[in-house]
Parts: sequence; C-alpha cells; structure tokens
Amino acid sequence: MMLRFNLSLRMDVPKNTSRLDHIGITASTLCAVHCAVVPVLFTSLPLIGLGFLANAWVEWGMILLALIIGTYSIGGAYLRVHKRPAPLFLLIAGFAVILLGHAFTTGWLEVIMVPAGGLLIAAAHFVNYKYTGACSHK
Repeated sequence: MMLRFNLSLRMDVPKNTSRLDHIGITASTLCAVHCAVVPVLFTSLPLIGLGFLANAWVEWGMILLALIIGTYSIGGAYLRVHKRPAPLFLLIAGFAVILLGHAFTTGWLEVIMVPAGGLLIAAAHFVNYKYTGACSHK
C-alpha cells in the first residue's frame, strides 16, 4: 500500500486582497491623472462645472483614501501572504514623493512629482497583486 503526501504549500489568500489591489491601482492612477491634469486645466474647470476638483480637500481626500487602501491591502498581504517587502517599499516611496512634491516644490516640478508618486503607489498595488497571486496555490 502506497501513501501519497501532498507537500505543496497552500497559503490562504484573503478574498478581498485582490479586490483591494484593483481598487488601489484604480484610485492611485486616478490620483496621478488628477494631479497631472488639474494644474493644466485649472482655469477651465469652473467653466465645465468641475471646479471642485481643484479644491485641496479633494486632493488630500484622494491621498488619504490611497493611504488607507494601500496600508490595508499591501500591509495585510505582506503580513499574511507573501512576506516580500517590494510592494511596501514602493508604497512608502510613492507617498514620500507625493508629500515631498506638495511640501517642498511648486510649479512644474510639483506637477511631475505628485503624479509620479501616484504611479508608484499604483505600481505597489500591481506588484502586490502579482505576489499575492503567485502565493495562492490551488
């Protein structure tokens, strides 16, 4: 009689981690587009009824939303699933670039730095999504 052992690793991946990464990618990309487009279209936004997009509260609200989603999704996947630090580094770098762009730059440098930070955050979610998918063996 031959016994078979299944030695494959099975890590339980929370179902909402993948969904949160998709939301994080979308929110971060929209934030980057917002930060890139609003300064260019600043004067015409009120004419088309989108003047609220130039409000600082909208921008900080997007940053806070990205921070909450990123911390929960990427931090949770790091702790429970893949244990790889690359998504965390990208997330921290993205927020650092955004905060540095807002705090210490103006003009075109800010227009470049802040969307770049948003894209780094989107990249962090993408890498996290790939790592989480690679760790779920079925």
